[in-house]
Amino acid sequence: MSDTGLAAGPDGKPRCPWGLATDDYVAYHDDEWGRPVHGDDALFERLCLEAFQSGLSWITILRRREGFRRAFDGFAIASVATYTEADRERLLADVGIIRNRAKIEATMANARVLAEWAEGDLDDLIWSYAPDGATRPVPRTIADVPAVTDESTALAKDLKKKGIRFIGPTTAYALMQACGLVDDHLEGCVARGGGTPGAGATRR
Repeated sequence: MSDTGLAAGPDGKPRCPWGLATDDYVAYHDDEWGRPVHGDDALFERLCLEAFQSGLSWITILRRREGFRRAFDGFAIASVATYTEADRERLLADVGIIRNRAKIEATMANARVLAEWAEGDLDDLIWSYAPDGATRPVPRTIADVPAVTDESTALAKDLKKKGIRFIGPTTAYALMQACGLVDDHLEGCVARGGGTPGAGATRR
């Protein structure tokens, strides 16, 4: 690792050190993390996965993501909002996801709340908390990357006020990082600013 906090990837290009921990992380770091995500269902998926990650490592969630998508109908808000007690029991028995009752119930409850919103409302709300990238200092090391910001605290508070469960300032900031509201790739990282070859903006 260099004194900037970067590490050389398998292709020799500099990356954030966390993105080299596993092959799964390399792909996620290069092609998804920090890339803009738009669309209510896509943002609902990220909101749910960040909530399920609470208390766990992200790799645990990442390796179960396809299982989550199968279990929750691709995180289509309209579908999850119709889930019944039988669906809750089905999810609690699904080994392809994290079988945490509180998180499953929060996902179902959040979908019911969001199903009442107009199309695009979730996208508009989340992105309204994106800070001005031009004024944010570029992180040089992992120590420069915050866990919570004023914007994430305000976003979490707003979502909670509107009835969204299992969201706090730290989870909200992780969501902001993952969905490209902020670019926390380290200075010089090949993926900073979307500069790496890959999938581009994630939209589902």
